[in-house]
Amino acid sequence: MDDNSVDAVWTERPAPPLGQVTVHAPEFAGENESDKLARIRTEMARLGLDALVLSDSRAVAWTFNIRGADVAHTPLPLSYALLPKNGAPTIFIDSRKLSNETRAHLANHAEIAGPEALLSALTAASRNGAAIGLDSATAADALSRTIKDAGGIARRIADPVTQLKAIKNTTEISGTRTAHRRDGAALARFLAWIDHEAPGGALTEIDAVEALETFRRDTGALKDVSFPTISGTGPNGAIVHYRVTRKSNRRIKPGDLLLIDSGAQYEDGTTDVTRTIAIGEPTAEMRDRFTRVLRGHIAVASAIFPDGTHGVQIDALARQFLWQAGLDFEHGTGHGVGSYLSVHEGPARISKLGHVPLRRGMILSNEPGYYKTGAYGIRIENLELIVEAKIEGAEKPMDAFETLTLAPIDRRLIDVAQLSAQERAWIDDYHARVRREIKPLVDDEATKVWLDAATKPLA
Repeated sequence: MDDNSVDAVWTERPAPPLGQVTVHAPEFAGENESDKLARIRTEMARLGLDALVLSDSRAVAWTFNIRGADVAHTPLPLSYALLPKNGAPTIFIDSRKLSNETRAHLANHAEIAGPEALLSALTAASRNGAAIGLDSATAADALSRTIKDAGGIARRIADPVTQLKAIKNTTEISGTRTAHRRDGAALARFLAWIDHEAPGGALTEIDAVEALETFRRDTGALKDVSFPTISGTGPNGAIVHYRVTRKSNRRIKPGDLLLIDSGAQYEDGTTDVTRTIAIGEPTAEMRDRFTRVLRGHIAVASAIFPDGTHGVQIDALARQFLWQAGLDFEHGTGHGVGSYLSVHEGPARISKLGHVPLRRGMILSNEPGYYKTGAYGIRIENLELIVEAKIEGAEKPMDAFETLTLAPIDRRLIDVAQLSAQERAWIDDYHARVRREIKPLVDDEATKVWLDAATKPLA
């Protein structure tokens, strides 16, 4: 097809967004644009490419150390880039988004053109049989046709930038640790507040969403939430990707579980965390299911595995205790997370479809769950950083997970009798770390008292 049928019928298409582009400062990025371009070109040479099209705005933002405001909850400037193997790359972006500072930053490493110039530039780059790399996940068919019509070779590939940006550098790793401590202090305030207010039965799911965002804004560092908060109580908690509306909004009542899945965008890191909270006394079944989920979560967090292990090999660890009871959950165990970018980032994931090698420096979620339709939902989510596992006598490089998220896990939902000694030690060690790292950041006495109780050793 030469024409886009959607354009023909989409007569009220909104104008493209014009969110202002900002420079992602070196103290957060940790690597300059020249070094990133050199690494990308090394990958291009390995793939035999004469040029590479960046059709994913996340790849453009990472490569040129910019962020934007065109996409809700994700600091992206909608843009493209064309990287030749030699010479200056070109960024295709609406110039109205660029301040003088941002324009000067980009001009150090690239030409700047409007989005409408992309196809003509691609035509010029494709002559004489040039091999042009296109991201198999995001590149439109029009780009392939333009390359072929100009005599070039369109190669659909996994964008090498996706892999490069998934492996965080030391600055990004330091930043995300700081961001998670900050976020943990806000979460402690929220969890203490919920414990105090929810048993009265007056709070709603929306109240919880608004309060949690307020506590995060009180840090003074919040740029945005990283996705719309999932706040589901009772049967709404069993809807995996539930989004509360004024119509669906339920009161949080004693006897319910509240599942709250939320995240934040800070310049030094992106967070994503889920906690399931008992409101009043949980049932024996709730405690059983929660403990099975928790044991799977601990199994993933404690795993030691060869560098390059695929996510599919880790996924079963999260499900094993649910499987023993004939139970399961119908979503992946974990997804990649960006550095002040997308809260869902490829290429790696922990799931039945996770066939990309896991590498040191990647950040992935660890979020097993259980959902009883019409009754309640359970999910426990922390973010994990892949680090070297230092094992004396190891015959190959081995990796492990460092837990980044710092927030108490609800002790009232744990059936201690199910736990092994190692699992009990993991919970106690994790809670001691939460208390040690978060308490100095909490400035109100009531939250400190709550935090001490929430993180004390299991009886």
